[in-house]
Amino acid sequence: MATGHVVSLDLSGSWLQGPLLSNSSLFSLLHLQNLNLAYNNFSSSPIPSEFGQLSKLTHLNLSCSLFSGPIPSEILRLTNLISLDLSYYFEVPCPFCEFIGYYYPNIQEPELLRSLAENITSLRKLHLGGLNFSSQVPESLGNLSSLTHLFLYKCNLHGVFPKTIFRLPNLRSVNLRDNHDLTGSLSEFHSGSNLLSLELSSTKFGGKLPYSIGNLTSLNVLDLTNCKFSGPVPYSLGNLANISQLHLDGNEFTGEFPSSLENLTQISYLDLSNNFFHGSLPISLPYLLDDVNFKNNSFTGPVPFQFFSNLTLLRTLDLSSNSLNGVIPSSLCSLVSYLNLDDNQFTDLENINSISSQLEYLSLNRNKLKGSIPNSIFKLKSLTSLSPGSNSLSGRVDLGIFSELGKLQYLDLSDNALSLTTNVSMNISALPKFQYLGLSSCSITEFPDFLKAQNDDFLKAQNELVSLDLSHNKIGGPIPKWFLNVSIMNLNSLSLSHNFIIGWQETPCVLPWKELSYLDLSSNMLQGPLVVPPMSTLYFFISYNNLTGPIDLLFCNISFVLFDASYNHLGSTIPQCLDNVHGYLTVLNIRRNNFHGNIPQFCRALNRLTTLDFSHNKLYGNIPRSLIKCKDLQVLNLGHNQISDTFPFWLQNLQQLKVLSLCSNKFHGPICCAHDFFGFMTLKILDLSHNGFFGNLPSDYFRNWTSMTLSDNASENPFELEQGLYNDSVSIVNKGAEMELVKITLMVFISIDLSNNKFDGEIPSSIWCVRSLVMLNLSSNNFSGHIPSSLGNLIELESLDLSNNELSGKIPQQLTSLTFLGYLNFSQNQLVGPIPQGGQVQTFADSFEGNMGLCGIPLSRKCETPIPSSNDHYNEKSDFISGFGWKPVVIGYGCGLLIGMVAGHVISSRRPDLFFKVFGVILQRGS
Repeated sequence: MATGHVVSLDLSGSWLQGPLLSNSSLFSLLHLQNLNLAYNNFSSSPIPSEFGQLSKLTHLNLSCSLFSGPIPSEILRLTNLISLDLSYYFEVPCPFCEFIGYYYPNIQEPELLRSLAENITSLRKLHLGGLNFSSQVPESLGNLSSLTHLFLYKCNLHGVFPKTIFRLPNLRSVNLRDNHDLTGSLSEFHSGSNLLSLELSSTKFGGKLPYSIGNLTSLNVLDLTNCKFSGPVPYSLGNLANISQLHLDGNEFTGEFPSSLENLTQISYLDLSNNFFHGSLPISLPYLLDDVNFKNNSFTGPVPFQFFSNLTLLRTLDLSSNSLNGVIPSSLCSLVSYLNLDDNQFTDLENINSISSQLEYLSLNRNKLKGSIPNSIFKLKSLTSLSPGSNSLSGRVDLGIFSELGKLQYLDLSDNALSLTTNVSMNISALPKFQYLGLSSCSITEFPDFLKAQNDDFLKAQNELVSLDLSHNKIGGPIPKWFLNVSIMNLNSLSLSHNFIIGWQETPCVLPWKELSYLDLSSNMLQGPLVVPPMSTLYFFISYNNLTGPIDLLFCNISFVLFDASYNHLGSTIPQCLDNVHGYLTVLNIRRNNFHGNIPQFCRALNRLTTLDFSHNKLYGNIPRSLIKCKDLQVLNLGHNQISDTFPFWLQNLQQLKVLSLCSNKFHGPICCAHDFFGFMTLKILDLSHNGFFGNLPSDYFRNWTSMTLSDNASENPFELEQGLYNDSVSIVNKGAEMELVKITLMVFISIDLSNNKFDGEIPSSIWCVRSLVMLNLSSNNFSGHIPSSLGNLIELESLDLSNNELSGKIPQQLTSLTFLGYLNFSQNQLVGPIPQGGQVQTFADSFEGNMGLCGIPLSRKCETPIPSSNDHYNEKSDFISGFGWKPVVIGYGCGLLIGMVAGHVISSRRPDLFFKVFGVILQRGS
């Protein structure tokens, strides 16, 4: 007040918009000590270097204000800074995000951390969350003795985090989460540490928790979610008397449930999910618990009655995905407002009673619960979510009983052995207004009446439904007209799949739901034309029905992400307009229908197509060259059509292509030697069988098929749509029978099928390069020459078919190393010699027919000479040594030279082959 100087300016969240220019009057406030411009919109303008003029700044906050570009080096002149916040990650709701969206710039500042540590040594708070450093954490950060808060979450850090930072004397809070390549371990913590918060989630920190972690008595938050920690939880963890949040989920902790946690009297959130704990829960836990999450472990044994007896203020309890068993104690539900017992092995629900009205969320999904749903659950008057799905519950349930739970919004009874009565015996309006209703696999035989509006009035009985699942039931007949009025304005997801529905009572032109994005009508008995889904539909499943007729042109107005109408009787031509201009389409599957005509010119514009399956139709013509623009295409299945074309060499330019099936068409010509053809770099499944391809394959043909050479296929992700909504599949002939590969199997199954063509010449020796091959079928061609011994290097091979060719010579002994073989066929060739013994080759009795020159087990023809084995070479040497090498010498030394020569003559006369072999070598060396 004495000088009139502005020393503090807070404009955070002030809706400032437009660039911050270097000539702004802001930079004339040279006496500023505290400047806060957080949560504004500076339109991706660079941070002005003029900030360096404000030399008296001690606190600078530019977080979440949409600056971009590099951090100016002039910031390093602010040597008086105590607090610096340049973060971009929105930790709290952004006041202007509704019109600008979230923004995460790719600012790479690999040297910024080191420069800050060396120039601004008085820093206490350093908040750089969301900046992309792409660097290691410098050791010099451990020299900032005044540092109290270090926030480096989501910074793309890597390397080993310096342990010295954890031992800084004034450190209060460390947040390193979401640095997925950052490794490290926890140091020993001294007593008297002031650390309040330690967040390392989604990093690669690991090792054992040090026993000295119990010295962090001031700690409020410990978050080690999805790290690499292992071993038992130290008993000293019970010393963290002030902790309110403890996240140990997603690690590799072992041992029994840490009983010392009963000492954590201030804890409000506890998550031990996704570990390897076992044994029973301790007798009691502290009564101040708010949230407990025990899901995804391996707890075993009964849940003791006394366990929850003192937890009268418990808010959230999650015991999911463990191995706990026994009954659920009667006191359990009198304590919590959130309960999750997912994925355990509980076996009884009988003792759930005396449940407090405080309970709001109860999840028992994916356990082994049995018995009926206890009536005591319906005392939970405040319950908003109830989910006992995916268990072994049984008995008849009248849905009307849920009218006692007036606040219930989420109900999931799916996947049990329940017999649900949906014709409610009381006033429908007494039922709660559901938002999510999961009634899959509940033995329902008709569309539930409670969904129907009373007297067809405007106020619908269930007009707040967002998601409805009636799949896997026994619902038959047509879909009633009244069902089209269920929650017209709100329904987002509807599944009626796996029922016996035959059609519509009154077929609509377009289904009426305004917000529907997910619609599954697959695996029914639908007849008639293909119904047009709402214009809002993104995911549409209507496969495995009896639909006929064309695809309506109204489909052109729908921005599908996924459209699956496979396994029907649809016909006519494929509308060109399915390649919509919006470019949202990811999966298009119309397999096994009656479509004819040319394949439309797909991918003419920007697109995200990953799966295109037109197999088992009557399409003809050529493969459209526009597919070269489908840069994200992973699965292309055109098999079982009438396409007449040459081999599409240009598909090798699709860098994501993993499955290519052109089988059972009229393709012709060679599949090699085209100009600049270098092979498929990402392909895993190739099926060209039953065509007219011809020519030979060069010896190095498969050398560049690098995706098939991977030795660890399980490390790769399966081809699947976001959130696992769709499983790609492809049919192949394996081990002599047709089989369908889906999702996970596609990920690891590497196969090549060139059968039933006109290929000739030798089998390429480079086939050994495809060392992850599981299935190889070259049958019914004109291949000649020897079977490559390099096939013995394909140690993952399960099926090998070389039948009906003109192969000659012996079967290589190296094939005995193929220990995974489940199918082998060498029949109808010109192979000779003994069948190799050992391994699994000789176990296929019918695999050698039509080779008159073969002998040995399993054939009845015996070989005239001993069957060669891997010890033959050694045996030859032994014969020589025992027959000539040392015996004549011993005799010569014992009886004189003459007797030795006589004995040598006798031996050589009996084994002339060895005699001439040895002496021939000696004479050759002498010359």
